[in-house]
Amino acid sequence: QVQLVESGGGSVQAGGSLRLSCVASGYLYSRTCTGWFRQAPGKEREAVAAIDADGFYTVGYSTYYRDSVKGRFTISQDNAKNTVYLQMNSLKPEDTAMYYCATKQPGYGDCGRWNDPNYNYWGQGTQVTVTS
Repeated sequence: QVQLVESGGGSVQAGGSLRLSCVASGYLYSRTCTGWFRQAPGKEREAVAAIDADGFYTVGYSTYYRDSVKGRFTISQDNAKNTVYLQMNSLKPEDTAMYYCATKQPGYGDCGRWNDPNYNYWGQGTQVTVTS
């Protein structure tokens, strides 16, 4: 059973940083695409970043970002911990949202159309609040 457990959300002042973590289980060593999405109150869910993820092999993986976070956010993975991270620097009030990690079907999904919320498994979400 695929499970995604998120952590790292919180409240931070504008210009500050947070690192979100997504620990995956149930598909170790299976290649797939893992993404971060966010949803603010009254707005639609939007893709933030994605990475070609694997439980062990990462050679040749690619990363993807929405334009508004390029240069500020970094998505990465730790094979030993089967964890995907989202490092968020220079946070802005408009980054305030519930953040979710998601993965496509292990062994089948890739990061084509990475920003389309057609992912198979989702975490519970972690709240990020940025104050001015």
